[in-house]
Amino acid sequence: MQRKAYVSGVAALLAAVLTGCTGSSDDGGPSDNSNPGSAGTATQAAQPGKYATLPEPCGAVGDRTLGELLPGIDELTDPALREKAYAGEATLTYDTDRKVGCRWKVESAEATDHLLVDFERVVSYDNAVSDDAQAEQLFATRREAAQLPEPTVTESGPPATGPSAGPSSSPSASSSSSAPASSSGSPSSGTSAPSASPSDLQPRLLEDLGDEAFLDDELNSSGSTAKQRTVTVAFRTSNVIVTIEYAEQPMTVGVVPDSKELQDRARKLAAELADSLGG
Repeated sequence: MQRKAYVSGVAALLAAVLTGCTGSSDDGGPSDNSNPGSAGTATQAAQPGKYATLPEPCGAVGDRTLGELLPGIDELTDPALREKAYAGEATLTYDTDRKVGCRWKVESAEATDHLLVDFERVVSYDNAVSDDAQAEQLFATRREAAQLPEPTVTESGPPATGPSAGPSSSPSASSSSSAPASSSGSPSSGTSAPSASPSDLQPRLLEDLGDEAFLDDELNSSGSTAKQRTVTVAFRTSNVIVTIEYAEQPMTVGVVPDSKELQDRARKLAAELADSLGG
């Protein structure tokens, strides 16, 4: 009888220990399938960007706009050459879902004009960072690389049309220029309206163009050849970054491309592309 009592007591003690270790959801103790890292405590993944595809770059710029940006294109008498010039040339890319571009180059008796349009769709591979936030960080890096002067916010809508004013100096990102010439290579002329002031033409942030935008203007003054001016307009809308590079080099040494004319044309194209993206 004493041995049976001892065994029963041991069994009761083991049962009490096991119950305390396993616990239950009812008494507040951990359950067998409890997991501190379960999905219930995980944060929700960041939202994807607005754009899942990119436009066909060589078809993104209309013929009329190309005629304004590349004045020599309509001077081409050979229909095949003119058609090729309008068609442009796609830039090399390994993933057309992420990055596409197109470039145009047209020579005339007065100047050579270059145009590059680039679209980049930014995708974040970090669940804690949205596509938009990743694109914003990338755009900030490019804006800093442009080394813009102290920010001056201006409107970026299409400029008013009209003849250019008399000669004035035009600033650039790397050097100052002499009296500007028109984009066709001939000196600017006309007295109907004053030219934009240097502060209006300096590299700067732009307003009302996508979510954020900037303009850069650089005059290449190296060497003894004709000076080439390159105007860059970049803007971001959601997770897509669009970059326009518009350059002109006159055939005549000493002639300087007009900063205002090139900037106006590049900004007008940027506004058209932003509208086509819905941004």
